[in-house]
Amino acid sequence: MIVPALLLTVSIIGTVIATSQPVWGDLVLLAGPCAIASAILLLREARVWLAGQSRRSARGAVVIDGSNVMYWWGGTPLIMPVQDVVRTLKDLGFKTGVVFDANAGHLLTNAYKDDAALAAMLKLPVDQVMVVPSGSPADPFILTAAREMGAVVVSNDRYRDWADDFPEVLRRGHLIKGGYRQQELWFDFATMSDKQSAA
Repeated sequence: MIVPALLLTVSIIGTVIATSQPVWGDLVLLAGPCAIASAILLLREARVWLAGQSRRSARGAVVIDGSNVMYWWGGTPLIMPVQDVVRTLKDLGFKTGVVFDANAGHLLTNAYKDDAALAAMLKLPVDQVMVVPSGSPADPFILTAAREMGAVVVSNDRYRDWADDFPEVLRRGHLIKGGYRQQELWFDFATMSDKQSAA
């Protein structure tokens, strides 16, 4: 939008000069149409930008299986893949939440980490991160949160053991796989419904 705005500004200045200085009168023949054309371009770009913003804000929610995603980079538990996934999904306009097993902190840092500590590592508000209680599996927490939020789940886990209680895991687009290929993060959005994936 910078170029059309700059062209509009220069064209308006040229038109003002042409109408106020008789010597430059012929300049209005160039500056006038340029001002109109650049205004049209500026309005078109503004409309495209606004449409993109509204599509981004219309995206849904995602629950990230943090304990699964932290293994996406080479099979070793790291916070970096979870950070990448959070950042990428936020940039795509999704509202994100992350759920970890109770032992995630030990696997990442050799010490227990609560919701606040992992939220700080992910640069997320603490209410968007959950560490499940010790001795409890994270899967039902993830699936319950996704159900309550109307969210999809980002994980390579298929949650087959939970299909009776959460039949939505069998529905196309409810579980989004991902990982790294040649050091590039990827998601399998191909299985998402049009409503979930509209960009």
